Amino acid sequence: MANHVSDPAIEYLFRAIMAIRTPEECRSFLRDLCTESELLEMSRRLQAAKMLRKNYIYSEIANQTGLSTATISRVNRCMKYGSEGYLAILEHLDREDRRR
Repeated sequence: MANHVSDPAIEYLFRAIMAIRTPEECRSFLRDLCTESELLEMSRRLQAAKMLRKNYIYSEIANQTGLSTATISRVNRCMKYGSEGYLAILEHLDREDRRR
């Protein structure tokens, strides 16, 4: 997937996310920034990425997450041809889970 043009406002958002220090700060910031439906959609996409990584089929992912197969396909394309953001985060979360 092609890289997006850098926008100062988007870069500022990225800096804001990187400035988050605690789970409570993260929760507060994202709840202020996003609607509940936006948060739910993002969480479903992350869940889909986790399931795709474990070789679930689209219909299973759709049934468990409520996402459309078109959205699941987009997540899959991002995982294969994107910026490796999903993969990096899933690796971080896996390491964190193993430490627990």
